[in-house]
Amino acid sequence: MNKKLLALIVVALMVMTVFAGCSKDATSKGGTTFISIATGGTAGTYFPLGGAFAKIFNDNVDGVTANAQSTGASVENIGLVGKSEAELAFVQNDITYYAYNGTEIFEGKDKITNVRGMAMLYPELVQIVALKDSGINSVEDLKGKKVAIGAPGSGTEANARQILAAHGVSYDDLGKADFLSFGEAADQLKNKQLDAAFVTAGLPTSAITEISQTTDIVIVSISSQKIAELINLYPFYTEVTIPAGTYKEQNEPVTTAAVMAMLVVNKDVKDDLVYELTKSIFENRQVIIDTHSRGNDITLDTALQGMPIEVHPGAQKYYDEKGVK
Repeated sequence: MNKKLLALIVVALMVMTVFAGCSKDATSKGGTTFISIATGGTAGTYFPLGGAFAKIFNDNVDGVTANAQSTGASVENIGLVGKSEAELAFVQNDITYYAYNGTEIFEGKDKITNVRGMAMLYPELVQIVALKDSGINSVEDLKGKKVAIGAPGSGTEANARQILAAHGVSYDDLGKADFLSFGEAADQLKNKQLDAAFVTAGLPTSAITEISQTTDIVIVSISSQKIAELINLYPFYTEVTIPAGTYKEQNEPVTTAAVMAMLVVNKDVKDDLVYELTKSIFENRQVIIDTHSRGNDITLDTALQGMPIEVHPGAQKYYDEKGVK
């Protein structure tokens, strides 16, 4: 190969390298970045909140096109982010911890360690909804009954199994354990195909509100003693109260257990982008509040409380700027 030809090849390679670098910069600044937000069933709380987040991102973060994706909720969502099939996801904090550490329902499976925390959001209450004429007034009364225990692989299903176990009840003790989403469970309760259903979501949950408009229901309490026993086994739970009047004909407050909803992000999403996404959430909270009352619980003061995993550096930068600890 003569020197002139070699020189031409070297120059060509240099030009290609320069243009490749320029192309990458242009894509990150002026191109479109697609953000998929894994939420939950359309009858739950995650889906409308995911829609609000998508609107905030689309309206306030340059170059971003975000959409809310309906899914089977927490367990599926942590897997989607882990496989880079979604950039962001709503997940219960207990499920995030289990997936990251390979414990409980993730025992024996590959740990999902490429996720990072973005924000803690709001309490998710375990709500046990029963038909009023079913005779169910306690968790123990679920024995022999037809009960919806959440979609397969969902956070609700994990909560149902743990709470039943704390009361000495297994799936085998139920008349039938149905793996149903919130929407499916609501339809079957209204049609009296079920006696009760577990629903883990923020208050008020649209699926339960819808049922209560046409069907007489009760919300079953969990005793403080049983919740304390549950917390000893699973420290992510906390005791909470469903205020009287949350649902139609619910005249008394109801004691139950709760976990926390959180937003997780794939660790490979760029720091600058996560910073802008995090900033946009808290600087446009009214959009979330206008979409769902749980938006009132999403605050900077509680954004890191109960965080079960490492915070993404981009989100941490914003919290540091705001003095959030």
